[in-house]
Parts: sequence; C-alpha cells; structure tokens
Amino acid sequence: MAHWTDELHAILLQLTGVMTRPDVDARFLARAGVKLDRALFPLLTRIGVTGPIGAVELAALVGRDHSTISRQTAKLEELGLIERSPSETDGRIRLLAPSAAGKRMLASFARTRRKLMEEHFRDWSEQDKAQLLRLLKKMTLDTGKTISGAEGP
Repeated sequence: MAHWTDELHAILLQLTGVMTRPDVDARFLARAGVKLDRALFPLLTRIGVTGPIGAVELAALVGRDHSTISRQTAKLEELGLIERSPSETDGRIRLLAPSAAGKRMLASFARTRRKLMEEHFRDWSEQDKAQLLRLLKKMTLDTGKTISGAEGP
C-alpha cells in the first residue's frame, strides 16, 4: 500500500495535468464561446485572479520564462484584454491587470466554469463540497513550510 503522501502527490499531478491540458482548455474556450489563443487563456485567468501583477511574478507563477510571458502579455494587450500601469512602489515595474474587455471575458469564463463545476459535482452533497473547499483552502493557505520544502510567503 502506498504512503498517503505518494497518493496525494499522484492526485495533485493528475489534477495539474487536467488543468493544463490543451484539449481541455480548447473545449472550455469553445463552451465559453470565446476566441482566444489557448496559450493566452491561463495568463489572462491568472492575471484576473491575482490582480495587478508584474510580468516577472506572473512568469514565476505559471512556470514560464520572462521572455515568453512578455510576448504573450503583449498579445493580450494588443487584443485589448489587459492594461499595463506603473507600480506605485517601484516605477520600474509595469503591472498587468484586466481591461474592461478582459473583465468581460473573465466573467464569461466564470459563468462557464460554474456550469461545468455544477455539472461535475452534481452528485456531491453540499457537505462534501464544503469539506473539499475547506481542506483545499487549508492546504494552500498554510504560511509555514510549503510542500516543496521552501519557506512560504
């Protein structure tokens, strides 16, 4: 029998794999009725969830190099989905945030995600859904040691 940590690791890898699969993103975008390059979808979503964020920090969060993020965020800006503004604390940093059009697209994503999640979890009790959320929050909000062994925020 596998140690519980091995099972957790396998589950997290499986979940991450599902969340980052190009075909899953393509189906999601189609269901949302949105035409957007699949590579830009997770960036816009992350910018929307995180709020104003610098390109270097965004690159670290999504596990891509700065030059790739720079090119992709330039495309998002060209599409009118994000805006850049100077950081109030460091004038060298330009913060990325959703534009009005980006916020509308993110709202479309949220409606679609809610529908898909409701369909997926329709047989789960309210108690089970609440417990899932509670445990995931507990896992991700730990400000002590992270799973990787590095210090948390």
